[in-house]
Amino acid sequence: MTFRAYIVEDSSTIRDNLIETLKELAQVEPVGTTESEHEAKRWLCHNEWDLAVIDLFLREGSGMNVLDACRKRKAGQKVVVLSNHSSRDVRWRCMQLGADAVFDKSTELEMLVDYCARLKGERAGGQAPAAAATTPATVLPATPA
Repeated sequence: MTFRAYIVEDSSTIRDNLIETLKELAQVEPVGTTESEHEAKRWLCHNEWDLAVIDLFLREGSGMNVLDACRKRKAGQKVVVLSNHSSRDVRWRCMQLGADAVFDKSTELEMLVDYCARLKGERAGGQAPAAAATTPATVLPATPA
């Protein structure tokens, strides 16, 4: 079963590396990319996808606004944030806007891959690899400290 990901990332180097990593290590099929808020919101609203990977700082607009627009997504669609800006407050805000998980680009890429593999395994009705069973994001309090 195909597990379709849409990637919202303004850095072509990071975007290209992420596509290859997700394809190779998590068997995720990228179905589109963009580097702008407007295009991301338009595409995500009108196309079929299983996972959206969103950077917070984009060439045009904000990943926070894309995240907020994804609140109306279908059941089963997951949205994760992948950003260099992942402080406790930023993670809290992302979760408040409906993120299923938040990952730091520089230190948690492997956790993102594990998360994707686990989701794909669950979607296929099978078991995900044992290493993918870890929870990607810490549980945050209702309000930031």
